[in-house]
Amino acid sequence: MELLLGVGDLQIDGFIAPGHVSAIIGLKPYELFPRVYRMPTVVAGFEPIDVLMSIYMIVKQQADGKALLENEYPRVVKPEGNLKAQEMIKAAFTVTAGNWRGIGRLPDSALQLREAFADHDARIKHGVHVEQGKDILLGCECHLVIIGKIRPNECPMFLKGCSPEKPVGACMVSNEGTCRVWAKNVAVQA
Repeated sequence: MELLLGVGDLQIDGFIAPGHVSAIIGLKPYELFPRVYRMPTVVAGFEPIDVLMSIYMIVKQQADGKALLENEYPRVVKPEGNLKAQEMIKAAFTVTAGNWRGIGRLPDSALQLREAFADHDARIKHGVHVEQGKDILLGCECHLVIIGKIRPNECPMFLKGCSPEKPVGACMVSNEGTCRVWAKNVAVQA
């Protein structure tokens, strides 16, 4: 989220934070966005009514001239998160830099198994060594879709070389990826 705020020519009016992650981590990690960046932030579920309500909550904050952290998803997300899960994650993992499809390498953004659990690490157990992956393929503009600079249909590969049946970029691979959703809903209606 901070990465997005650092992209100079993006107009971001608010954040809808993911309820599934927030069910574990709670609300605290998002507190800096309204406080430091004056960015309305709403934790939401994934049902259509949750998404619509979170949009309403952000628009209302803007209309009221406020920047708050709100929880639209209290039926699942508690302010403190899941403390037992947090303890277990802290015991099993360390925070490290991670590669993110379509974005690249970000510091302190991934989890790595602690040495005590190395016998459960598939990379060690099966001798997997990834030197460098092909994150963004030539012609794929998924990274621009992810940060909101272009719409899926503006990518030269959209529904040509990249489709739900043969996905190329991260936005088409995932069921909730922007390009996949666009291909299944928006493009069909056009």
